[in-house]
Amino acid sequence: MSIEVDEVKKIAKLACLSVDDADLPSYATNLSNILDLVAQMNAIDTTGVTPMSHPFDVVQRLREDVVTETDRREEFQAIAPNTEDGLYLVPKVIE
Repeated sequence: MSIEVDEVKKIAKLACLSVDDADLPSYATNLSNILDLVAQMNAIDTTGVTPMSHPFDVVQRLREDVVTETDRREEFQAIAPNTEDGLYLVPKVIE
């Protein structure tokens, strides 16, 4: 697919980019090359290929799910200024 200089100007305007007129032909060439590469990749038959979440066969090591601290809720709420039914009461800050 070939992109013309006028199309690069439109794309630059839509993207709110400032592009010098001298650079427009190189941008057009580069964008055309990128779109050609995408077209080549789309032409490849990928039927039967399983999608991958990661390029390497990696397994995340997970730690054992073990409780490491005791429940100290009663202790913390005993020193709180205001609590009710296990909840901390705070002053209203938004009207």
